[in-house]
Amino acid sequence: MSRKLVFRVILAVVVLGAMYRVFLGQPTFQLTHVTGQTMGTIVYNVKYMGEDVPNYKREVDSVLQAFNQSLSTYIPDSEISLLNRTGSIRYPTKMFSEVLESSRKVFELTGGAFDPTVGPLVNAWGFGPDKSVSVPDSLVIDSLRSLVGFQRIISLGTEVSMDSGMYLDFSAIAKGYAVDLVAEFLEGKGFEHYMVEIGGEVRASGQNQDNEIWKIGIEDPLVASNDQRLLAIVQLDDLSMATSGNYRNYYQVGDRTIAHTIDPRTGYNTSHNLLSASVFAADCMTADAYATAFMVLGVEASKEVVASADLEAFLIYQDDQGILKSYVSPGLQTRIERNNIQ
Repeated sequence: MSRKLVFRVILAVVVLGAMYRVFLGQPTFQLTHVTGQTMGTIVYNVKYMGEDVPNYKREVDSVLQAFNQSLSTYIPDSEISLLNRTGSIRYPTKMFSEVLESSRKVFELTGGAFDPTVGPLVNAWGFGPDKSVSVPDSLVIDSLRSLVGFQRIISLGTEVSMDSGMYLDFSAIAKGYAVDLVAEFLEGKGFEHYMVEIGGEVRASGQNQDNEIWKIGIEDPLVASNDQRLLAIVQLDDLSMATSGNYRNYYQVGDRTIAHTIDPRTGYNTSHNLLSASVFAADCMTADAYATAFMVLGVEASKEVVASADLEAFLIYQDDQGILKSYVSPGLQTRIERNNIQ
């Protein structure tokens, strides 16, 4: 059989399949894939299914530009930059207010493990914009802790204010919120089948082009980024996922490993055995914030939070013998397939 004949047979099968779906009254959906960059160099991927749907890249970019203008610390005239520079803003946008209130809720429910005012401590440990490697002494840490505390952010509806010297940074929740904004845009256009991914944070609904639930892989935290290996595959059925970890953001000082996760409650970097936290929630903003908090809390405290909140989690950690292990919350058991991990 010639290649041309093979092509004609395959094409005929596809056409007949489409005709059969029409005969049964089923819609013939096509996949549209929009990609680009946001928040500087972070790549986004948006996939959605529909009949004769347009390419919404311009609209997606517009949503993300408005997001950045509100919440990016790298834009000098953004809302959050104005707050950090002057100590107050008036008439905050809906975007700013929603992230602020969600942050407050997670801050309270995690006992301060999630705190978007931790920036001065993060900078002191060398994980800020200048990326300078430094290990601050206890006097510096004690001094900077006086500038950290989300409970000191005052929101009175028309005005948001904070103490002089404090620095607010929503980077630990912002990618998830951006995912939600794009997902809500698609839902507003009537799409039921979509997947939105920004920098590894994901929200999915309905089915993909193969009429299957969207599947997302979770990487082995001990493998280099250029040599990826999946430890699990999760079905995202009307669900969001965010992952946080220390495994690719650290530096060495002698024999000491300095991880980028700083505990806002103590001022010091974490030193527990949790390597990666993937959190699942209805919205990606919530998943993103709790994934960050879990990297501060560690395995056991994170399990307690999952049990008391409307969340699911997949935690990867090392036991006392250095063996890679995992925890899967009860509601996630039927959605996840683990590979080469207990």
